[in-house]
Amino acid sequence: MNEPHTLDGSYETVRVTRAGGVVRLTLDRPERKNAATPQMWRELRQVFDEVADTPSDRVLVLTGAGSDFCSGADIVTSVETDHAVDEMRRVARTCLALHQLPKPTIARIDGVAVGAGMNLALACDLTVATTRSRFSEIFARRGLAVDFGGSWLLPRLIGLHRAKELVLLAEILDATEAHRIGLLNRVVEPDQLDAVVDDWATRLAAGPPIALGLSKQLLHEGMSSSLAQALEAEGVAQSVTLASRDVLEAFSAFAGKREPQFEGR
Repeated sequence: MNEPHTLDGSYETVRVTRAGGVVRLTLDRPERKNAATPQMWRELRQVFDEVADTPSDRVLVLTGAGSDFCSGADIVTSVETDHAVDEMRRVARTCLALHQLPKPTIARIDGVAVGAGMNLALACDLTVATTRSRFSEIFARRGLAVDFGGSWLLPRLIGLHRAKELVLLAEILDATEAHRIGLLNRVVEPDQLDAVVDDWATRLAAGPPIALGLSKQLLHEGMSSSLAQALEAEGVAQSVTLASRDVLEAFSAFAGKREPQFEGR
């Protein structure tokens, strides 16, 4: 991958770099295990929206600074004057912005990913964790209800009863168990994490943006649609890709026995 360069330095709680179509978004409060403040939720949503609107951004990698991914919402140092329901609506908009991002996303997970931090990671399309990662829907231990989309996402990933087990008992899972029950795509040793994530991000960044974005949308919508609705949506999406220059490039590259150069047009 090319050497990254830092984006707008106005962010207080996150760091953003770009390289070769890959955007790396780092939660940057390592002294608090990257616990999320209201400011961080706002900045995350700002970055998600920016990536969605930037054609040269092909892939988003989400990770945490230091040795942890995210320890959830910072309930100790977060001080807001707004009513809690207003703040939670802002958090919800951040969650929606990530789920609806029309580009592939990868969670690069090391250390703890608990509470909203766990659901933030699971909201990404692909998840890669290290053997020292730990996960928990820890809300109940804090007297809180599950949030950041966990009530919607977990049953779809692992089934309703297993989701209830994670949320109601709020136990801590190691990475091996999280992978076994279907929460993670891959578990690797810590020294292999960057190599795997960089490989996936590079491959996705080289892929056809229109086709990848539409396929991601189809998979999301397919979870709540009938087969007939899914087939109709696939037909519409396929008609869009067939009219794109990327399809012509793919066939030309196949005939010429070379790698295609997709432009997202």
